[in-house]
Amino acid sequence: MKRKVISLVVFTMTSVSALAGGILTNTNQSVLFLKNPARDGAIGLDGVYINPAGVAFMPEGLHLAFNWQYAHQTRTVTSTNPVFALGRKNGGLSTKQFEGVADAPIIPSLQAAYNKGPWSIQFNFSIPGGGGKCEFADGLGSFESVVGSIATALQPLGATGYDMDGYMHGRQYYYGFQLGAAYKINPNLSIYGGLRLLYGDATYKAKISNIQVLTQAGAVDFGSFLDAASNSINQQIEQGRQALQAGLITPEQAQAAMAEAEGAQQKLSALQIYRNGVNLQCDQTGLGIAPVLGIDYRFGQFNIAAKYEFKTQMKMKNKSTLNEASEIPAVNKFRDGEKVDEDSPALLTVGGQWSITDAVRLNVGYHHFYDTNVKWYGDTQKNLDGDTNEYLAGAEWDINDRLNVSAGGQLTRYQLTDAYMNDMSFVVNSYSFGFGISYKVTDKVTVNAAYFQTNYTDYDKVTQAEPRISDSFTRTNRVLGVGVQLDL
Repeated sequence: MKRKVISLVVFTMTSVSALAGGILTNTNQSVLFLKNPARDGAIGLDGVYINPAGVAFMPEGLHLAFNWQYAHQTRTVTSTNPVFALGRKNGGLSTKQFEGVADAPIIPSLQAAYNKGPWSIQFNFSIPGGGGKCEFADGLGSFESVVGSIATALQPLGATGYDMDGYMHGRQYYYGFQLGAAYKINPNLSIYGGLRLLYGDATYKAKISNIQVLTQAGAVDFGSFLDAASNSINQQIEQGRQALQAGLITPEQAQAAMAEAEGAQQKLSALQIYRNGVNLQCDQTGLGIAPVLGIDYRFGQFNIAAKYEFKTQMKMKNKSTLNEASEIPAVNKFRDGEKVDEDSPALLTVGGQWSITDAVRLNVGYHHFYDTNVKWYGDTQKNLDGDTNEYLAGAEWDINDRLNVSAGGQLTRYQLTDAYMNDMSFVVNSYSFGFGISYKVTDKVTVNAAYFQTNYTDYDKVTQAEPRISDSFTRTNRVLGVGVQLDL
């Protein structure tokens, strides 16, 4: 039971999911993306991240962009488990909703490019993974189901239910630093090569506290219940010995009663570790580096571009309160000193832009994340049915020489399975839309503002074995962004 409880607790201590993009990758690295996510074939300073080869076609000089984003997410899991009906706070219901709130109040990014002749030297700082924290103030269904199972197991000893407090908190930031150069081979074709460094910094906390066992006489502290039950079993054992000595029962009856009592005592002993609940904390850090390549080609009213980010191999090293090794992989993932595989998948993006007029442009894009070609702890990537695909479209309109408006959408499709999905490490299919404005304050200063929202579907997971246990997963995501661009 000890291993079961800890493994379920730490199994949910996983990464804060991406704001927009693949399972571990954020693609919303600028306010211009929020305005119109289909920027893969566009020419602009945000191309330092999304279309670096195209930046070479910007005017000569120094270009700087500063972006700030605020993201608010919720993650909701509606769980059904018969043991929940035993919970004091659940009103006899077997279905309960667990909601996590994820806030990223400051998501900064910086794009810089210096263009001279055919060369464009570029730098990008962003948060391409994580980007905030998630808190489940009441814990998770996997926490409570284990406590409920303990209460069920204690029913022969007088338990009628349980009470508990659960808590889950995760914080994760992957800081990205990208440096590279683009070169114009001719007036219509440019190429790009660069390197991206990722630094991961994460903290996970999980807590189960104030465990109580409900009885006919009222709520009893879990530790006190274990002590009382153990004393009762010891008394039964002693009474059995006296009855045998007095000839009131046969040796066979005494042996059977003794075996049953000793089995119950062993079960109680295994639960002693939880008399004070569970309190785990794990801090992780890691480093990885990968190449980035790009190409951009212009002809007539069209511009097409492609970018390939290689897989970033990374191991996150743990500093944890969990010191003992276990046979349970989910436990060892957060063991002190453990190095956890957490690769960021390779990403291929392809996009195009059609300038219908000098003032109106249409954009399309495609993203492919090579999720199954990475190494994640426990080989969880093998639980996916395939890679992630995204399809994007948008439009831009220069109303006049100073004001621009744009809007676009993004369709994200994962290849999910029941084996991959769990309480906190989950994503669901979605569609997103964004819109915003750009205003040129002066010839050298442009201000951008945008809103971006993702609407998610539900994913339902139901066990086939009895008792039937089910989880329904969904999320919300809203992002506000403002930024300024300097063209010097």
